[in-house]
This record gives sequence, C-alpha cells and structure tokens, in this order.
Amino acid sequence: MARKRDAKERKVLNGGFYKPLTEEGISHIHNTSMDVFEQVGVKIAYKPVLDLWKKAGAEVDEKNMIAKIDRNLVMKCVETAPKEITLCGRDPKHDLILSGTRTHMGTGGTALNILDIHTGERRSSNIRDVAAAARVVDACDDIEFFVITCFPCELQKPVVDVNRFYAAINNTSKHVMGGVYTVDGIRKLARMAELIAGSKDAFKARPFMSMITCIMSPLLLDKDYTALMETACLMGIPLATPCAPMAGSTSPGTLAGTLVQMNVEALSGIITTQLLNPGHPTLYSVVPTTTDLRTGAFCFGSVEMGMMNAAAAQVARRYDLPIYNTAGPSESKIPDSQSAYEPAVNVLLSAMAGANYIHDAAGLLESGLTISLQTYVIDNDIAGMARRVLSGIEVDPDKLAFDCIKRVGPGGNYLGDEHTTAHMRDEFFYPVLADRKPRMVWEAEGKLTAEEKARLLAISYLENHKPLPVDPEVDSQIRREISEMLPETGKVYGE
Repeated sequence: MARKRDAKERKVLNGGFYKPLTEEGISHIHNTSMDVFEQVGVKIAYKPVLDLWKKAGAEVDEKNMIAKIDRNLVMKCVETAPKEITLCGRDPKHDLILSGTRTHMGTGGTALNILDIHTGERRSSNIRDVAAAARVVDACDDIEFFVITCFPCELQKPVVDVNRFYAAINNTSKHVMGGVYTVDGIRKLARMAELIAGSKDAFKARPFMSMITCIMSPLLLDKDYTALMETACLMGIPLATPCAPMAGSTSPGTLAGTLVQMNVEALSGIITTQLLNPGHPTLYSVVPTTTDLRTGAFCFGSVEMGMMNAAAAQVARRYDLPIYNTAGPSESKIPDSQSAYEPAVNVLLSAMAGANYIHDAAGLLESGLTISLQTYVIDNDIAGMARRVLSGIEVDPDKLAFDCIKRVGPGGNYLGDEHTTAHMRDEFFYPVLADRKPRMVWEAEGKLTAEEKARLLAISYLENHKPLPVDPEVDSQIRREISEMLPETGKVYGE
C-alpha cells in the first residue's frame, strides 16, 4: 500500500531555485503585457462582464466587444486579489496553503477516455471512473489534490456537474477541483457544498471544493465560460481561470511571446473576478503548451512546456499571486517509458520553480485525452521524488554525523548503528514501485514490471482502500434536494 503520513509529518516544501527567466526578462514580459492590455485589448464576449470592465474604466469597442485597459487599473485589480489562498481537504491534513514558493502536485484532466484497469483497452470514461480515479488518488500519498480527471460520457451536460463533483468528493478527502458546464450546476454544487460543510459560512471558512472556468486563447473571454466564471465568483467558490496558449498556433511561435499572451490572459481572469467581488480567491492560472510545427500537432509533454510553466511561476510571483500551472501529461498512449520520462522532467521543472498548485501532474496519457489508474500509481512515485528534491539536504550537527563516524570508525559498518536507524525513515524516499531486490528474488516473485505492479496496486486500492465518505444523512439530504443525482454516483466498479 502507499505510504501514509499524518498532518504533523508532512513538511512544507518550497521550490523557487529553478529560474528560466532573469529578473530583466520578467520585467520585459510584464511591460509588454501591459502594452497588450492598453493597445490590443481582450475580447469579452459576455456583455455583463464587458460592461463591468467599461464601468471600471476600460476603453470598450462595443461592436467588436474589445476592452482595452490601463496598466494602473490592471495593477489595482491585482492588489485586491488574495496573496495567499487555502484550498482545504475535507480532512484537514490535506489542506493546501498556496503562496510564495510552496509547492503541491495533483491531478487534472477532463479526459474523455480511460485505459480499463482490467483489460488495458481504451474506452469512453463514465461516472464510476470518476469515483475510481478519486479513490486511487486518495490512496496515493504524494498526489496532494484531486482535479476531476475525466468526463462521464454517458451523461448529458445538465446533470454532469453535480454527479462529477459528488463522485469525486465521496471518494477522496483531498481538495477537489473541477471544470463546470452550466450555471444551474454551479448553483446546485454550491448547495451541495453547504450541506456537506454544514453551512454556507462553514464552507467559506474551509472550501474543500473549487472550480475551473477557462479563458480562450488568443485573448478571448468567451460568452459561456465567462458566465460560469461570474456565477461561481458570486457564489463565493474559489476559482482557477486557466488560459491554454499553444506556442506556434494559438500564441506566438516563441516562448517569450507566448508568456506575454499567457500573462495577459491569466491577469484577465484576475481582473474579472476582482471587479465582480474584490478579494475573491482566484489563482493566477495557466496551461502554456507548444505545437509541433513540423506536423501541427498539439504537444502536452514537450520540455518547452515545462520551461514555460516554470517561467509562469516566476511571473506570478512578480504579482505576488498564487499560481495554478501545469506539468505531467504525456503524449504516450500507454503506461511505458515515455509516459514516465515526460512527466518526470516537467513535474520536476515546475516543482523546482516553486509553482504552488501543479495540476495535471498525474495520470494523463495521449495529450490529456486518456487517463490510466495505474499511471496514477506510477506518477505518485514521480511526485514523491520531486517532493524529496524540494526537501533538500538538511545540515545540522546531528545530520553531519561526526559522533556516528567516530563511533563506527575506519573499516566499520553503519547498517547497525543507532544513528542510521534513527534517520532511515526521514532521510530517504522509498518508492512504492521501484524494485530494489536481487534479481533472483524478483524472478521468484513473478518478474513483475513497474507497469504491472502499478496495475495490481491500483486494483488493490479500488478494492481495499476506504476513503472518508460523505456522512450518510448528508448523502440522503443531497439526493433528496438535487434530483439530478444518479443512484450510482459515488460508487466504483462492483459497488
């Protein structure tokens, strides 16, 4: 089973020591971004928010729905945005405090497919897959939050929101975030959150759920997503408002140019929520990726993506804003070496850069189109190794071990020394999957590959792991009040 630590044992980990941008580069990106706000503007295709920007002082082209905004007003909105945001778990040991260079890694997605854990075949994902993914992630100690990973393809959009979120919440006590599809769904999710928390004020004090409403590249706040953003904001639900510029296709064909556009789009989300509700908890949210310009293919695992997401952490700190960024998807179609080395590099780059909320860091294959339960188990080890890197090497009199070296002496052996025993658990990372046994033992135990071992562990988590469920009385009340809730929602395969 996965390692388990209590809240006191989980260290606060900080990155910030990988810096792909110089201070001068950050300033150039900021200044060019302000030029874009003032001279190019953004299109806001949802008139209530366009009018809101206009009322705040933006220069608005009503016909084309373009808003240009002075850099001073941009920074005024940035100043009202929270500099620290806490996204809670239903279990307090999973609380995430997002600020500075504090770093956390979790899932992401809204994939439409899953590799079936029993057959290995790719199929459309369903509502039980949402629950299964949440349960496996709940058992993976180094995956720290759950962004809802797949779409229940059998459901129509009017019933998706409440069923997706409840399937997740009932199977993990970690923080749950997800995209939303209807205004009515957001309102019902707000009511669901109140019932689970005990009251509206209790949820506001400990928000265990947050939402994603996207900004479209290039430079577009579209009608539907912006209406959803407005509703979630006014309902008091924490938000990520990610943009997803693709260098060479939906953003400039240079990394610096893409970072400029990305910054304008990310700040547009901050501006909108702060004009709607000053102080509303909103993450500076980005998903910068690249295009393979030889083929036009979308690249979700390129090293340049990792570099831009690391750079985005630096840019967000320029404004003292907590960041939601991206690392971890692979272009690979199955759990294999490619599906490990692509996320390993990009997750480590974002973690070392000090990104606060690194989503997509586990479970995604095929450029985000497919999830794999066994890949969550593999990526849990990658996240664990990244966390170990961030913890650094502690140097103090005890760790310097002079007395131990003196005691063991030349030609001695440290295995049996009390100093080694005292530090064996806190000094080293012990991966769940890596096989470190002698070859003869590995052969005797069935010659399992890491992929097969991960598959068996994922099945074991589904069958044996017991997440913290929603209280049965609250469950009954939710089902009475919200008619869209399906009987099977919250259950995994075989339940």
